[in-house]
Amino acid sequence: MKRLSTIDPGFEAEFTALLHQTRDTTARVDEAVAAIIAGIRARGDDALLDYTERFDRARPAHLRVTTAEIDAAMAEVPAPLHQALDLAATRIEAFHRAQLPADMEMPDPAGLRLGMRWTPLDAVGIYVPGGKAAYPSSVLMNALPARVAGVERVAMCVPAPDGVLNPLVLAAARRAGVTEIYRVGGAQAVAALAYGTATIAPVDRIVGPGNAYVAEAKRQVFGRVGIDSIAGPSEVLVIADASNDPRHVAVDLLAQAEHDESAQSILITDDAAFAEAVASAVRAELPTLPRHAIAAASWDAHGAIVLVRDLAEAAALSDRLAPEHLQLMVRDPFALFARIRHAGAVFLGADCPEALGDYVAGPNHVLPTGRTARFASGLSVFDFLKRTTWVSADAAGLARVGPAAVSLAEAEGLQAHGRSVALRLQRLT
Repeated sequence: MKRLSTIDPGFEAEFTALLHQTRDTTARVDEAVAAIIAGIRARGDDALLDYTERFDRARPAHLRVTTAEIDAAMAEVPAPLHQALDLAATRIEAFHRAQLPADMEMPDPAGLRLGMRWTPLDAVGIYVPGGKAAYPSSVLMNALPARVAGVERVAMCVPAPDGVLNPLVLAAARRAGVTEIYRVGGAQAVAALAYGTATIAPVDRIVGPGNAYVAEAKRQVFGRVGIDSIAGPSEVLVIADASNDPRHVAVDLLAQAEHDESAQSILITDDAAFAEAVASAVRAELPTLPRHAIAAASWDAHGAIVLVRDLAEAAALSDRLAPEHLQLMVRDPFALFARIRHAGAVFLGADCPEALGDYVAGPNHVLPTGRTARFASGLSVFDFLKRTTWVSADAAGLARVGPAAVSLAEAEGLQAHGRSVALRLQRLT
């Protein structure tokens, strides 16, 4: 874990190194992924089955999960978990429904009619990880915005290591309105969703997190289909003052670190004694976690505590980090929030941990990582909608604006462009 202070002479160099630290330690997989995609395109379902046997140690009799299997999974899930799923889904639906935009028609003084119409995508594929842990929350966060947007077909791919599917993941899929579920994972699942096989029809957009192979596959199929983003390791920045319980802050940092060894947790504080108290609390808490080995590796390699003079410095450093998750645990979090521009999602107050947003708050937890919050946003209904602009012109409107179009077209040397307008103007005169 790194310790930095803005009063140290070498702070700028150390902080710049922290900004540009390489956290994805996986070797390049582009050639391997390209071969997998080529195999799916050439051999379809046969290649899917071969890759599933190779990577997930199972060769299923059928790729699509049946209704009976989903029914059985539903019966396995305890009632309190069904209730928790429903609470989370209801809140996620409500927040994303509030995002739905209205069609637009703009009055035009020249007499034209101008507008914009929103329409949903026809088909979306969602990828749900199934390796180190099962993520029913990821199902809800990816599928529900698509359904709220009006997408009719939502196909889900989830790996089933050793042939086993997590019942809660299947229950979440049913609650979220997923229309198809396939027991395939990895780059081969992304390729199948993009290009289609005999069993899996192609989709228009692929969303959802995954390992390095999934991320690279999404990169390679982009253009054939849309994607949400190329997600990197998860991260949290906590800005906290000494009014907080050090253990609360420590657990918030470890909640991110336990994702995987490449995750990053950073604390910025203006109190040196509090910084030390949090560091001690992290050391005390780590051995109690079931995933302590993962969390310890993340904290040791990528964790940091940064001591600043005041919260103004904290805001400036936060914008340079542009974190995926930002917790503001200070006396006036909204005042500090007003000074911050770049973050995927922000959690305000000592009683609003980031973990609340992972599950039940309502906003999406699929967020930009690796400082991409400088230019990117989290998943929303807009990822499942298209904008179509439209123009309607009558003869009077054409007469008012057409001559300028002719002049510009001729200036660009595009004579047919200009002539297509000029001929109509001649007819009017």
